[in-house]
Amino acid sequence: MEQFEVECLVVGAGVVGLAVARALAKEGKEVWLIEQESQIGMQTSSRNSEVIHAGIYYPEGSLKARLCVKGKQMLYAYCDQNSIPYRRCGKLIVAKDDSQLTNLKSIQQQAIANGVDDLTFLDKVAIHKLEPELDVVGALFSPSTGILDSHAYMQQLQADFERFGGQAVLNTKLLAIGVNSGGIIFELLGQNAQVKAQCCVNSAGLQAVDLFKGISTFPKKQLPKASFSKGSYFSYSAKTPFSHLIYPVPASGGLGVHLTIDMAGVAKFGPDAEWLENSFISEEFDYSVDPQKASRFAEAISRYWPGVDELKLVADYSGVRSKVSGPNEPAGDFIIQDSNEHGVAGLINLFGIESPGLTSSMAIAEEVCKRLKEA
Repeated sequence: MEQFEVECLVVGAGVVGLAVARALAKEGKEVWLIEQESQIGMQTSSRNSEVIHAGIYYPEGSLKARLCVKGKQMLYAYCDQNSIPYRRCGKLIVAKDDSQLTNLKSIQQQAIANGVDDLTFLDKVAIHKLEPELDVVGALFSPSTGILDSHAYMQQLQADFERFGGQAVLNTKLLAIGVNSGGIIFELLGQNAQVKAQCCVNSAGLQAVDLFKGISTFPKKQLPKASFSKGSYFSYSAKTPFSHLIYPVPASGGLGVHLTIDMAGVAKFGPDAEWLENSFISEEFDYSVDPQKASRFAEAISRYWPGVDELKLVADYSGVRSKVSGPNEPAGDFIIQDSNEHGVAGLINLFGIESPGLTSSMAIAEEVCKRLKEA
């Protein structure tokens, strides 16, 4: 069996894995980025809303709050430096009736606690001037929320990574077979080869928890229970009258069926939240979108846009979120797990990196580099 050794191994070439690999390579480390798909960003990173989040909703002091706010600033700067298409279009978080106005006040207080102090409250008259087709009684306007071309962003991260000397290895699935003082050892499935890394960053997304399940030398109590939530999106076959992103007051399990607009100007509605059986593995996820959901989407959308036409809602795409909390549980935080927790030198596990993972990606990478240096 062929044997390889590498200084740093990053598992998973989604947006976070790419950002981490780029940051490590920029520091001069020898880095391999391993991806089981034939291209980068083929799973969660290409199946989301492409929103640059402001950092509004997350609990004060959480990794999600801190890394989203910092990551947003880093991401906008990186887009400017590299001519990555984006638009700081802003979003409206809307209250359908007076009972939800209290929710908006709580959301604004949470945002301020997180360092997001640019939200403004709009009454019905002000909303009508911005978005005449909305039928709501109040809204919070977030001017720092935006959208970007996430594929162009990932391609630039990969280009930087390779320019700094990193090696991307695609079409390669890993099986962890050992962790010891000499490094972390993986089998390259189907290639009759092994690779040993001095440090490893597990950014495998949907497979991140499973990656170390079979290792007797890894403490099982440090592996969270993985839960999966599928979110479906519908596009709109006609032009919508909106120029801002429109979000309802958040619902359990997600941010509700909201309206986003991509860089091509196409309106998308979603996602909903459908909890999947834990017996699923990622290779078996059904990413098809049930057209029968259109009526439920239309009902949700009509609460803030009465003019929605159900017949113009077109089943589009779906994504699966890797969560560390289950149904009817409070949303979990990002988990960035280092040797202080699991005892394996040089190993960083990234668990539960769901939204706002895209926005936070460069800040997560900075945090990972910092922890590896301190280990």
